[in-house]
Amino acid sequence: MGPVPIFLRVFLPFVAGYFFSYVFRSLNAILGPQIAAEFGLDAAQLGLLTSVYFLGFGLVQIPAGLLLDRYGPARVDAALLVLAAAGAALFALAPSYPALVMGRALIGIGVSVCLMATLQAFVLWYPIERIAGMNSRAFAVGILGAITVSVPLEAALQLVPWRTIVWLLAALTLATSALLWLAVPARPRENPRDSLADALAGVRALLADAAFRRTAVMICSSQFAAVSLSTLWIATWLRDVAGYDRAQVAQGLLAAALGLMAGYLVLGRLADARAQTGRSGVPLVAGGIAASSLCLLLLASGVTTAALALWMAFLFSSSSAVLGYAILSRRFPKAMAGRVNTTLNTFAFLGMFLGQWVVGLILNLWPPTGTGYEPRAYVWAFGALWLVQLLGLLWFWSGRRLFQGSSA
Repeated sequence: MGPVPIFLRVFLPFVAGYFFSYVFRSLNAILGPQIAAEFGLDAAQLGLLTSVYFLGFGLVQIPAGLLLDRYGPARVDAALLVLAAAGAALFALAPSYPALVMGRALIGIGVSVCLMATLQAFVLWYPIERIAGMNSRAFAVGILGAITVSVPLEAALQLVPWRTIVWLLAALTLATSALLWLAVPARPRENPRDSLADALAGVRALLADAAFRRTAVMICSSQFAAVSLSTLWIATWLRDVAGYDRAQVAQGLLAAALGLMAGYLVLGRLADARAQTGRSGVPLVAGGIAASSLCLLLLASGVTTAALALWMAFLFSSSSAVLGYAILSRRFPKAMAGRVNTTLNTFAFLGMFLGQWVVGLILNLWPPTGTGYEPRAYVWAFGALWLVQLLGLLWFWSGRRLFQGSSA
């Protein structure tokens, strides 16, 4: 199959699913204040409501990896997206906070393989030396989802209720499921299916690999900071610390998303270039997270001068963490691609869940102001994220020699 059919029948259907998963991931950055006001939620409740998406997502990663390797990415992704649509419908109908939480958790479970199925499809359909770049393009398309829930969503909320928007997302998610089921061609298996015992043994082998563990901790600690902020708490920081109004917050989220998209595209190309010359991607990952950590330290210190530039630089640099997926895809055989990516993703989403919730818990330690949360609380909340991110980076870098000889 030529490059154009592969693009139309493989790239587009899979990244469409990832696009909507990112829309759901980022949705509460704009809807959060309205939902909190309607249901009377405090910071911890809003943090839990938003982060339970990541908890549901993360809990099913390892079994999802077994399914991906056994049945292929298209079928598994399409089936779970039906569950995501059901979760969105429950969220749109929700009469109470527990129903909101349940709907959000079901959405997280339903979109739990959108990214991993995409990465696995790239491993199956594209040359190995193009994987980092293809992965980064997929991440960039995901950021279009974050862009959609910034200024465009804020404008839509002036016209229709938030529940109507969530209903529309449920319908579009079902349509994406059908596209995956019907459009993606079957791929002949290169190896016989593993038995369940062999598949689980593969997961144990991953967890026993020292380089895998270092990468997992690096991604967990980086996403603990980056994603927990970009999908909720950047918006409240811009409101409470920088003094932005609703329209300015939406514009700020758009700028931050563009910074993250640029990071995926630029750093993905740099990673491809290094891979094609046989050089390791580990220094690129570490350098990016180090720059991200510096930006976060400034933000935690209360710096508001050139705030959007700092947020854009923070997210641009933090995108380097996802290059760890491509590094590990070279370390293990293709037959394990689903398990490699989903097991690694378990750690990533554990970090996202904990980071988002922890920020809410810390903000709750101060009495709320008339317009939001106490600005001084952000110093401690962001400082905690910074410390965890830095410790994860240091442990990853201290084990850099483990990656030598893995064609990373």
